[in-house]
Amino acid sequence: MVVDPAIILVSEHHADVLLDEFRSRYQRDYELRTATNTAQAEEVAREIGDAGGQVAMFVTDSRLPDVDHIFAAIHRWRVVVPTARRVIAAHWDYFLADGPSLRIGLAKGKYDAYLLMPRGKRDEEFHHAITDLLSDWTSTVPQPEVVTAKIVSPARDSLTMAIRDFLDRMGMQNRVWHPDAPELQDYLAGIREQLGVEELRWPLVVAANRVPIQATSVRDVAISINGRPGDLKIDEVVDLAIVGGGPSGLAAAVYGASEGLSVVVLDAEAIGGQAGTSSMIRNYLGFPRGISGMRLAQRARNQALRFGTQFFTGWEVTALEPGGEGSPHLLRCDGGEIRARTILISSGVTYRKLGVPALEDLVGAGVNYGAAMTAAREMEDYDVVVVGGGNSAGQAALHLARFARTVTIVVRRPRIEETMSQYLVDEISYNERIEVRPCTRVVDGGGAGQLEWLCLEDTVTGERTTAQARGLFLLLGAEPRCDWLPQELARDKNSFVLTGRDVPRDQWVDGLPPANLATTVPGIFAAGDVRSGSMKRVAAASGEGASVVPLVHAYLAPTPEDEVTTPVS
Repeated sequence: MVVDPAIILVSEHHADVLLDEFRSRYQRDYELRTATNTAQAEEVAREIGDAGGQVAMFVTDSRLPDVDHIFAAIHRWRVVVPTARRVIAAHWDYFLADGPSLRIGLAKGKYDAYLLMPRGKRDEEFHHAITDLLSDWTSTVPQPEVVTAKIVSPARDSLTMAIRDFLDRMGMQNRVWHPDAPELQDYLAGIREQLGVEELRWPLVVAANRVPIQATSVRDVAISINGRPGDLKIDEVVDLAIVGGGPSGLAAAVYGASEGLSVVVLDAEAIGGQAGTSSMIRNYLGFPRGISGMRLAQRARNQALRFGTQFFTGWEVTALEPGGEGSPHLLRCDGGEIRARTILISSGVTYRKLGVPALEDLVGAGVNYGAAMTAAREMEDYDVVVVGGGNSAGQAALHLARFARTVTIVVRRPRIEETMSQYLVDEISYNERIEVRPCTRVVDGGGAGQLEWLCLEDTVTGERTTAQARGLFLLLGAEPRCDWLPQELARDKNSFVLTGRDVPRDQWVDGLPPANLATTVPGIFAAGDVRSGSMKRVAAASGEGASVVPLVHAYLAPTPEDEVTTPVS
């Protein structure tokens, strides 16, 4: 029997108000429980957990009778159910009075939202916040109830986990089944008949309304969902071809297509780039409660689709051939070509390799490059290590702390404040499950087919210690994806694309540098992390992508001698 997840409503005097409001909207899908104080709510949460259920959310008044401050109550509930979302819904009599002291807790990550308790029907602002948080909980904590992609595999190996991560980033709910599961036997027999094989190879992937595939790579899955590159022909010359579907590419697609340009976006992986792997971005303008990178990317993709952008994921661009005088540029892809009047290079960066052979052999078996949100559920009650000092590492650590027993952030620098946003530093310092180890690096590790231990070295003293670890998440800085670019495009010593005044003076035209986001090849632009000197922030990348569009319009505009003048009669 499937038990609905619970929402626990806590208030000494106003639990009935909260219950009436939640009953009208959420009773069908959630078990609604009430409590009048901290201890009672804690007892209810333990009772639900002991029965095999899940608590999705605590919604509490800002004042409770058995604690001096509501933060003490929230901390106790967090210990019992670290994955639950936490909302303070203050009564209107003291909402303004309690606000200043409570809002400090938002910056520390003590709770997720500070709201005014509803005063009547149709308080849509209140429910928008609640459903946003429940949606985030549903996408990251429980196994999905509605599955759009089935994965059948006897092992949680690197390929199976990579496929899961790809499907998660594409917004496709998925689950993994063991091929020996009794309920699958008739189903698998039908697939063997459909594919005309006697024995199936694993992993088997069955996406909605697609032919089942015996995947050998993530690319196989991308092709099964989107079609083979050779099947997706674009005969006309497009105005703007965008290589890379991260924040900068998506922003350019939205603004370009909305202004009448024909736009194509190509991405070798899932839409969203590195930002798409972030569990929660809290400092992006307009999202006060934060938004996951996957959701931000999918919303931007849908926005661009609305204006006519064509998306092709699983298309790896292998070469760019600049056009000559009046001829379009050419992008070569596996199985096809795209001709474009202008091109935006927004292919982003990849994480640097750790370079420890024993750990490279365990990639997918506890060792992960990137945030790997899919793997977080697998880390419940284990010890994990995150390597990196940037925002992505901080976001990954906070997400993992909802599941893992302990999270250790390993950085070479003396302090994470040097490279990480302050809001993340504050949340990490508050979270009792997270420890930061500065001046430290990972030098070894291993396990019997699965990561079990790591060797950490103090970069100052040279002292080495061994620690248990079931998960290692490597977010080691960035290397640009530029091996497919032609020599005509100037790059810096680290291979990032040069634009604007950063282009060497000997490549300026008539003593003038290219426009701010223009490269050394007319009609080819660069934005986002692949660009030399970029800020490496989601908002900055989005701004650069949007700023490319006026430059595209200017490049495509007819020159004065091309304009046809009508004589005045």
